Amino acid sequence: MTRTPLRYRILTTSLLTVAALYFLMPVYWLIVSATKSSADLFGTFGFWFADPHPVDHLLDVLTYDDGIYTRWFANSLLYAGIGAVCATLLSAAAGYALAKFPFPGREAIFNVVLAGVLIPGTALALPLYFLFSGMGLSNTYWAVLIPSVVSPFGVYLCRIYATAAVPDALLEAARLDGAGEARIFAGLGLRLMTPALVTVFLFQFVHIWNNFFLPLVMLSDSDLYPIQLGLTSWTGYADRQPVLYQYTVGGAFLSVVPLMVLMTVLQRYWRTGLTDGGVKA
Repeated sequence: MTRTPLRYRILTTSLLTVAALYFLMPVYWLIVSATKSSADLFGTFGFWFADPHPVDHLLDVLTYDDGIYTRWFANSLLYAGIGAVCATLLSAAAGYALAKFPFPGREAIFNVVLAGVLIPGTALALPLYFLFSGMGLSNTYWAVLIPSVVSPFGVYLCRIYATAAVPDALLEAARLDGAGEARIFAGLGLRLMTPALVTVFLFQFVHIWNNFFLPLVMLSDSDLYPIQLGLTSWTGYADRQPVLYQYTVGGAFLSVVPLMVLMTVLQRYWRTGLTDGGVKA
């Protein structure tokens, strides 16, 4: 086995180090800035701590305006949690069906799903608003939840993974034993597709958590806002209430904590899902 020359290893390590610093620097700045007052944000060095009581500023974020930030945080958890779980289950069922059940028009349906992957969400926001407004569901939780349970990418990934990871012989053996299709899907299909399902859940959770335009179009009641829309509303009043600059930065820091925890916990499933789905296909 030939070893990579030392100069190439040094070059590769140096490039990866620079890339890591490039992506971690904004996170570090956010952590440092979350500990500062509004005056310190603009009057001190941006990459070092300035306040000896950083936790107090974060507590102020949680208690400002009768704890509206905690309401936004709970709304984001609701939208992202329920939306990601439902999207994962629907994607699993659709991908499994497209992979394991031959029927007329199957490839046409799959091509439509692929087209859905290419359509940006912003292009659908206004048509969705008119649709939900006509049904009387605009400015409700449903206006954000229902579009969030649809994931064309999830259907695509689940079909590719089910084709590679769920053997047809195993399904035939289960049918010969008298198992119904629903039981086979729940007992075998979902278990064998676990890495892909975790990947879909992670992608969809992050997408919904960071979604801004759809809630902006659908919601007018600030009590229904997710974090991203709520923080933007704070920045709109920051010129008249400078303290909102600090609250916005602190709120932004708190908003990325769940994503960091989720990425850390699920990263090994995420890597497995992407690798197996891409290689076996």
